[in-house]
Amino acid sequence: MKEDSTILIVDDEEDILEFLEYNLKKEEFEVYTASSGRKAIEIAQKVNPDLIILDVMMPDLDGIETCKELRDLPNLKNTLIAFLTARNEDYSQIAGFDAGADDYINKPIKPRVLISRIKALLRRNNPLNLNQVFETESGLKIDRNKYVIELDGNEITLPKKEFELLALLASKPGHVFTRDNILSSVWGAQVVVGDRTIDVHIRKLREKIGDKSIKTVKGVGYKFEQ
Repeated sequence: MKEDSTILIVDDEEDILEFLEYNLKKEEFEVYTASSGRKAIEIAQKVNPDLIILDVMMPDLDGIETCKELRDLPNLKNTLIAFLTARNEDYSQIAGFDAGADDYINKPIKPRVLISRIKALLRRNNPLNLNQVFETESGLKIDRNKYVIELDGNEITLPKKEFELLALLASKPGHVFTRDNILSSVWGAQVVVGDRTIDVHIRKLREKIGDKSIKTVKGVGYKFEQ
């Protein structure tokens, strides 16, 4: 984690913005705030934050749509995004992760817990500890610097979680990764997601790179075969 990590807080409730800004500045983070999704995108492009804390329920452009637009910007593809929300429904979390979120933080939250979650997020920004560029025997090239893959000479850009999932599986061809392994490595131990989230990401990967490489090990998890 960088000592001078920059955090952008996005919420349409002024009291929440002030509460979060106060507590994060006490920890010597560089903090920016925005009260709308549009303003958040504008600020994020200028300051390139390490982490964006994004409220889900906002008027005009909600958190899910804001996240999608942020992920479409090349310089923000690797920026951490955590949703701040009082909503605990599974469909909301799945939609958030599909949009490119890295974590969910539920309201209300105590300052110490919030700081701990944020520091943990910043520490695990590169959790897989993989080579930055590597190539499988089947000709799949994975470039962690650019967050892109090449398949048969064609470059494919993947959403962050799909990329990390593929990079994890391909890092050890033939090795069976359990669902718990995958959740811990790709989503983090503190993030609660269901099996459906992994299955949805696997399905999307198979649609993009073909269904021959990623194998299901029934009742256990998944593996990558050359």
